[in-house]
Amino acid sequence: MSGSSCLPCEMEHAEEAAVVFRDDLWACEVVPGFDVPGWFVLRVRRHALRIGGLTERELATYGRRLRDLVDSVTEVTCAPATYTLVFGEANPHFHALIAARGDDVPEDRRMAGILRQREDRRDRERALALVPAVARAYHRRALVESK
Repeated sequence: MSGSSCLPCEMEHAEEAAVVFRDDLWACEVVPGFDVPGWFVLRVRRHALRIGGLTERELATYGRRLRDLVDSVTEVTCAPATYTLVFGEANPHFHALIAARGDDVPEDRRMAGILRQREDRRDRERALALVPAVARAYHRRALVESK
């Protein structure tokens, strides 16, 4: 699929400052348009449509990547809640939005309202500033599991 028609595919060309990790199957980045501090996108690296398009190997590794990423984001942001959202409508390439929710988020912006933060809390500089700490926390978890 051409990069111009698939935002998750376009992330293969993301600036290094936005990349939390990349392995042969999965990647995690701060994505333009969703660059709220504490928000990250976990995506399968090849163009696979929705969860049904994942291979057995991708399925077998997804849970571990997701758990390690959510734990890392929660640790770094000290968020009382970290959401995982998967829609697949606008961008059917399989991906999940990991969204940390701080204590400062008002009630109407929690749970299903979390996506309303996309416009009023976007701050690319602050979002990218979290990448190194989340990457360190993620890699520390991945090393523990590989032993």
